[in-house]
Amino acid sequence: MAWNPFPYPDPAYQYTQASLEAAWPVLHGGDQEPFPSNPLLVQAWIAFHAGEFERAARLGLDVGVNGYSVAHKAICIYAHYLERSPQKKLATFECVAERCERQQLEQPHNSSGYYWHAYALGQYSQGISVVKALAQGLGAKVRNSLDKAIRLAPLRSDAHIALGVYHAEILDKVGAMIGGLTYGVKKEECYKQFQTALALAPESAIARVRYARAMLMLEGKRKQAEAISLCEEAARCAIHDAMERLDADAAKRELEEEKQ
Repeated sequence: MAWNPFPYPDPAYQYTQASLEAAWPVLHGGDQEPFPSNPLLVQAWIAFHAGEFERAARLGLDVGVNGYSVAHKAICIYAHYLERSPQKKLATFECVAERCERQQLEQPHNSSGYYWHAYALGQYSQGISVVKALAQGLGAKVRNSLDKAIRLAPLRSDAHIALGVYHAEILDKVGAMIGGLTYGVKKEECYKQFQTALALAPESAIARVRYARAMLMLEGKRKQAEAISLCEEAARCAIHDAMERLDADAAKRELEEEKQ
C-alpha cells in the first residue's frame, strides 16, 4: 500500500544511535522495550521516532520475528493516525493481529507480541463496531492478551492504558450489568488502570487523552470538566518524537471537541 507521509517532520525527532540510546528511557518508558543490539533494529527505531513509519516497518519485518516489535508499533501508529481508508485500516490491523499470534508462539515471554495483538484487535473491533466484535469473541482475545502483556511487563503503561480503554468501551456499549457478568469489566477497574498508567508514565499525553474519553463514556457531562483538564494537560506534554506529536494533535482535537 502507499503510505501517507508523517505531516510534521522535525529535526528534533531525528536521532543518532548515540542520542537514541541516551533518550531511550524517556522514549520507551511506555512500552518497556529493551535497546536493540541489532544495528538494523537501531535504524528501524530511528526511522520510527522520526515519523518514517514505512521504513521502520520494512526494516523491522526484514529482521524477522525479532523486528516485529518496531514493525508492529510503526504499522499500528501509522494506521491509527495517518491511514485514511477504513478498509485499509481494518486489513492492516487484522494482518498485525495474525502476525502477533505467530510471534506469541515463537516468543511466548515477549510482552510486545501480546500488547500489539490486543491493540490491533481493539482497533479492528472499533472499526467493525465493538458490539459486533464482542459477538465474534474478540473481546476475550483482547483481554487475554492484555492480561498476559501486563503479567510479563507490569511496568508497561501502554498496556494499562489499553486495559482501561477495554473496560470503558465494553461498559459504554453493553452496560454495567452485562459488562460485569459477561466480560468482567468494572468502572472502578477502568479508572484504576488509567491511574496506574499515569503513575508509570506521568508525562504521557495519550494516557490523559484516553482517560478523558473513558471518563466521558462512563460519566458523561458529570466528568466533562475533569476530561477537559486532562486534555489541556495532554496538550502541554513535552514532545520527543513523531508519535508523541501525533498524540498531542489528538489531545488538541479532543479538547476542541469538548469545549464546543
